[in-house]
Amino acid sequence: MLTNTLRFLQFFALGTWLGAIIFLGFVVAPGAFSTLQSRDQAGAFVGMSLGRLHHLGVIAALIYVIAGLALAPSLKLLLQPAMILVIVMALLTAVSQHGVTPRMVALRHEMVSVDATPRDNPLRVEFDRLHVWSVHLEITVLLLGLAALFLTVRTRPQ
Repeated sequence: MLTNTLRFLQFFALGTWLGAIIFLGFVVAPGAFSTLQSRDQAGAFVGMSLGRLHHLGVIAALIYVIAGLALAPSLKLLLQPAMILVIVMALLTAVSQHGVTPRMVALRHEMVSVDATPRDNPLRVEFDRLHVWSVHLEITVLLLGLAALFLTVRTRPQ
């Protein structure tokens, strides 16, 4: 019974995290940019949502790792591919949340309006560069998560 509960926690944590990434990327962000009055409002809303997604991701990673450690007979579990992928996902999420996002927020405040700032303005150039990094980090976390989920499903309980 305990094994089933711990494995459920792993699947639930990883599935929730991945579902939230997909929902943000394919529903929330496009919806915000198509319905809010300005692109600046949409960007602020998506940025806030992304911050909450990152917190959810770190919590999900902790649940996944703790459940995995409780299932494992030794700390060797940390060297299994699915566990490594989840840890890397958490690290990339932390880089995005604490490295990329704060700089984007600062640039957004400096520009007042991202949309009204010319694309060749150095602040806008830096913002756009960081935005690309942010998107790449989220896509990487999603792809790693899908691989981790596949490996978790494939792994037999100990």
